[in-house]
Amino acid sequence: MRIALGQFAVSPSWAENLAIARDMADKAREAGAALLVLPEGIAARDPADPDHVLRTAQPLDGPFATGLLQASRGITLVFCVNVPDGEGRFFNTLVVMRDGIILHAYRKLHLYDAFSMQESRLIAPGHDLPPVLTIGGVKIGVMTCYDVRFPEMARYLALSGAEMIAVPAAWLRGPGKERHWEIMLAARALENTCYVLGAGECGKQNIGNSMMIDPLGVVMAARGATPGLVFGEFDRDHLRAVREALPVLENRRFAPPVLAGS
Repeated sequence: MRIALGQFAVSPSWAENLAIARDMADKAREAGAALLVLPEGIAARDPADPDHVLRTAQPLDGPFATGLLQASRGITLVFCVNVPDGEGRFFNTLVVMRDGIILHAYRKLHLYDAFSMQESRLIAPGHDLPPVLTIGGVKIGVMTCYDVRFPEMARYLALSGAEMIAVPAAWLRGPGKERHWEIMLAARALENTCYVLGAGECGKQNIGNSMMIDPLGVVMAARGATPGLVFGEFDRDHLRAVREALPVLENRRFAPPVLAGS
């Protein structure tokens, strides 16, 4: 499977961002990609006005997500948008769509109340773990940005059969944050012998640095800080060889993770 990761600087205008996302989907499809992972919160953002994301949140049948349904013909899209919760906040919602159909919508579990940020002021947490979806014969799990700092979630997905894990993100700039991003993605890949696909928003506020990591924690492809696409390949033979040489999922002594309160 050929995979594309796309990154761009999200603007305050959902219409502008929709046009960019649709163009990336078209270019990824033309380049032979079966899967495009885009960043977190791609509908609208204004770094000068944190509450802009709340005012511009849309339901999944709104114009932004509906506009991307048309772009999902022949390619699977993974991205995050903000969906009103009906109680004054929104759900940070990861969407998987293909051929004009929403296959799943996952509400971000772990909210970024860290490094002087407080996502919970505007965002309501999800309460359900995402499924592992079979797309083009490949089993794909998903998680969103801050979720990657919680190894239990990636382990749950791997034990549920995931061969790849897609991670849309808007990873904030800060001391050492680029290194945190790469370490976390590589750790989740290596400890679970999975491919990991991290797609990050770029621009003044966030680092970009989208990358594909192989099951041994090796960076296969990366974009840096500029807008655009980066491509990589999922190789099941390589995955199988890694899991035979490094059977950590079989050798573990701990029970599978369970979501608190479930």
